[in-house]
Amino acid sequence: MKKVYWHLPGFCVYFYMNQVMIHLMQTYPEKFEEGYTVGSVYGTFPGAIWNGGRAVIGITPKREMETIISTYNRFGVPVRFTWTNSLLEEKHLNDTYCNLIMDLANNGQNQVLVNRPVLEDYLKKKYPKFKYISSTTKRITDLKGIQEELAKDYYLVVLDYDLNHNEAVLKALEPSADKIEILVDEVCFPGCTKRAEHYKAESACQLSFDKGKPFPCPNRTKAPSFEECKKRPAFIGREDIGSYIDRGYINFKIVGRGLPPEMVKESYLYYLPREEEREWVRNKLESELAKITKR
Repeated sequence: MKKVYWHLPGFCVYFYMNQVMIHLMQTYPEKFEEGYTVGSVYGTFPGAIWNGGRAVIGITPKREMETIISTYNRFGVPVRFTWTNSLLEEKHLNDTYCNLIMDLANNGQNQVLVNRPVLEDYLKKKYPKFKYISSTTKRITDLKGIQEELAKDYYLVVLDYDLNHNEAVLKALEPSADKIEILVDEVCFPGCTKRAEHYKAESACQLSFDKGKPFPCPNRTKAPSFEECKKRPAFIGREDIGSYIDRGYINFKIVGRGLPPEMVKESYLYYLPREEEREWVRNKLESELAKITKR
């Protein structure tokens, strides 16, 4: 049986939902698509200046960080840090909070997403036990660039979602398909000329500990929802996942950072359970979450 790895968002903000979903997948595998397992949970602890993609303001106490990391690791699931702030400089490398996070997770089980050589070089020397992953925030949209990333010592390379349906690129990458990770439900539009600028704006917010005004996204016309997401050109429907798996692609990423919890829950229920078991999984997930919140 081929294992298929799903990478879930918000290891901190969706801690309880992720914990319950992982437990259900491991306890009732017959309710989920064959071979499906959680490959990692990605995100950040609030207030970490190395974080990129979406700014997350706040702070998490050390004991709580230890609990969150150890909980996922006991399930056999890696915690993956989104250290993809696109404005980092050498002066940011000795940040006490971010290095503490790395020290707490430095057990050989966990992972890091990277996009800045200055931080990547520092981390690989100081924390060689982590698996390092090339981030989609690099905005590599040509085949040669992806192949160059694959030739480096990355554990995985996250494909830019503009290429999700590019048949020529997917065909050419088949020999390395098991090292490619695909974002299946990106909420943004392909070819957005503001995407790199948006990443920089979020990075600046993270460094200044201030969210500021919302980024003026030219494509945002209504509040995000999973149904709206399904209309996006880069979306990969559950009925098509099998064709990617048949070609050797076995790593799929569900987006969700900064999105409403209900939307994230719907994406989990859409992709992970067998279709005929979706309502059973929904009821079980919601009942278990209700028990947790009543404690």
